Amino acid sequence: MEKKYINRLIEKELNRKLKSSGCVLVTGPKFCGKTTMCEQHAKSTVALKTTNSIQLAKAEPSAALIGEKPHLIDEWQKAPEIWNEIKNDLDKDYQFGKYIITGSTTPIDEKQIQHSGAGRISTLELRPFTLLESGESTGAVSLLSLSQGEKVPTIFAEDNKVSLVDIAHLICRGGWPIATLADKEYAIDVTRNYYQGLFRIEDESDDFAYFLKNKDINLLTNILKSYARNVSTQANKRNMIKDILKGGEREKLDEDTFNKYVDVLKKLFIIYDLPASNFNLRSSATVRVAPTHHFVDTSIALAALDILPEDLLNDLNSFGLFFEDMALRDLSVYASANHARIKHYRDSSGQEVDAIVEFDNGDFGLIEVKIASDENICEGIKSLNRFEAKLNEQQKEHLKFKMILTSHGACYHKDGVNVVPITMLKD
Repeated sequence: MEKKYINRLIEKELNRKLKSSGCVLVTGPKFCGKTTMCEQHAKSTVALKTTNSIQLAKAEPSAALIGEKPHLIDEWQKAPEIWNEIKNDLDKDYQFGKYIITGSTTPIDEKQIQHSGAGRISTLELRPFTLLESGESTGAVSLLSLSQGEKVPTIFAEDNKVSLVDIAHLICRGGWPIATLADKEYAIDVTRNYYQGLFRIEDESDDFAYFLKNKDINLLTNILKSYARNVSTQANKRNMIKDILKGGEREKLDEDTFNKYVDVLKKLFIIYDLPASNFNLRSSATVRVAPTHHFVDTSIALAALDILPEDLLNDLNSFGLFFEDMALRDLSVYASANHARIKHYRDSSGQEVDAIVEFDNGDFGLIEVKIASDENICEGIKSLNRFEAKLNEQQKEHLKFKMILTSHGACYHKDGVNVVPITMLKD
């Protein structure tokens, strides 16, 4: 039976970029669906997925450009000179939408890229499925409509069949397209198999081979686990190094080595840091500019720590941090679809906002992410209203919505704040 293609939210932006630039670079983690999506928009394809095809592209990179346009070059970074060939070709004969190139890593040898590609090559980052894309969000509430000042519809808890048990499963399964295709009882196994093979290199054509060459895989895994233990926090590198050394596998770990290994995990699109907002509140509190630590997909963090849904349900504090991480995955995609960015806020007084959606026109929305309970929602509403009270008049004019993004339960408006389950949200 033919597999049904699932449209991605980022495709609108891909179409715009194909009509406004000569080449579009689509990046993102392994198995998030880059090739499948780009094939829907290409008229010809060359894939650098075998040793022979890579060697041919390195020997004659111009040959990789041959094909009906838009022409897709899959995993282009394995022959980095292709970048220069594309740039030179566009210099000679510029046309919109000539090439689409994909990569699960940054270029394997950045020194071989002689030209920035500015004005010719634009970039998109594809993430794993959001709950909307995987069919697990009803899309009853739109981030766009909230930004226009609309209130959410009232939907009673008994009309939302999603439970906290379901959310625990979705976090552990993740948004990997291949995992969403599996039967529910096996879906988490698919993701855990993916994690177990993440740093296993079988041949030189593997996407990660260059980055993992001469790397201590045990150290890389331990750093990944430390990020997982500190997910959705601003833990500093010194504390994370101490955390790693507590395991007893190493006697020492300097910051330079730690930074290099963290850089590898970022270049492989496994982890990222969410930047802090520079809001200047009417307060003497010092803004904390450190980023919060997140995973491109939370399921990798849970697989690294061998955490299953039942473990999350037995530790709601940890559950909350992992839920926030998954929420940031979806929010980042929904915001990007509206040409907005996500940041966070923390200050020395204890005031915080888990996610601030910043739009191009200066408007913004405030979001707290909570496991649904009367206590958590009440606390979140008070926190958001305290933050609003500290804004100056000009800032208040640009504040378009306040939202508690919850795990499950009802959707409603209370005390100026929208309460929305994550399985009802869309772009």
